[in-house]
Amino acid sequence: MSITTQETPSGRIRIQISGRFDFSSHQAFSKAYKKYSRGACNYEVDLAEADYLDSSAMGMLLQLREHSTRTKDGVILKNPNEGVKEILRIANFDKLFQVV
Repeated sequence: MSITTQETPSGRIRIQISGRFDFSSHQAFSKAYKKYSRGACNYEVDLAEADYLDSSAMGMLLQLREHSTRTKDGVILKNPNEGVKEILRIANFDKLFQVV
């Protein structure tokens, strides 16, 4: 599991996740976005290299949404593989986030 952050040219904060995105990622994931002020940033979570996502990861995404600008595009979930995309769809996360 690896989590990195960087600012995109559009000003979003990109959080890249590699490997398993589960409870063991909680501290690193929280640290990645909490260094930015609440409501000050929009985020994109790059899931291209995430091979697993569980319910605790979904909870972390909801916490990130609360920390962001709270609009539907405050957090964009990018590049999920088909398995992760299906989990997000079943949980109706496509109604809360842009999934691209």
